[in-house]
Amino acid sequence: MRDIKRRINSVKNIQHITKAMELVSATKLRRSQQNVERARPYAQKLQEVLGRLLAANRPEDGRKPQHPLLVARPIEKVCYVLVTSDRGLAGAYNANVIRLAEQTFAAEQRPYKIITIGRKGAEYFLRRRYPIFRDYEGIGDEVHYHQAQQLANELVEMFTSGDVDGVRFIYTRFISTGTQRPNVAELLPLTKLASEEGGQRLAGETPAEEREYIYEPSPQAVLGLLLPRYVEWMVFTMLSEAKASEHAARMRAMRSASDNAGEMIRTLTLSFNRARQAAITKEIAEIVSGAEALQGAGW
Repeated sequence: MRDIKRRINSVKNIQHITKAMELVSATKLRRSQQNVERARPYAQKLQEVLGRLLAANRPEDGRKPQHPLLVARPIEKVCYVLVTSDRGLAGAYNANVIRLAEQTFAAEQRPYKIITIGRKGAEYFLRRRYPIFRDYEGIGDEVHYHQAQQLANELVEMFTSGDVDGVRFIYTRFISTGTQRPNVAELLPLTKLASEEGGQRLAGETPAEEREYIYEPSPQAVLGLLLPRYVEWMVFTMLSEAKASEHAARMRAMRSASDNAGEMIRTLTLSFNRARQAAITKEIAEIVSGAEALQGAGW
């Protein structure tokens, strides 16, 4: 019984820890979810402005604008940005996105580089000798814009210098608190923005609603200013969604661990009560047997 009681106390201590971690993850999830919800309207409005700029900057002969970030060239070298977490205890969060990354790398026939964000992804692929170009760790529990800006500037430099011809993100998209999906998203080149259909769609206007805008100093100059900002914001949005997905997965994992600990405590308590009842019954039987023996001896 002493061993069972010791196990019950140990499981109760673990349950206290998992409940505390669940509450902490829930708090961090609310902050990350707010960042995601605030980032999406800004990105949508920025897309609308870029759609209008691209329409105003389109030459009369129908040629596509020749901004370096919009030009789609033959993709001979690819850069993949893999987003995982620095810490574990997040259920299948890291395993799912790493599985998708392995499938993507196995299907890739072109030379590629890998930039990892998060210790779990870096350790996994370094052990398997994948070409890790650079790894980022210690982003923290909340993504800050300057972190996304630093990464976006590096990716833009790699693309414009010709070091790579395409940049793709492998991350976990945040759908809701209970649903997160691993996803592969193309970041560069911005071919969707460069397409005529994409510009009309992103503008969000029907022909009857179209207006003529005056840009200062010129549409080309404003476009050159906003396109890098758009890349920065897309990186920030994807990192924020990955961080929100991590907190949601950890919250669910800790809730499941707390529930399992509660079930184990109930099972161990039942075993303890049965053992105690058996011990009491044994003692009563021994007392009765002793009394009968004394009575038979004439005492």
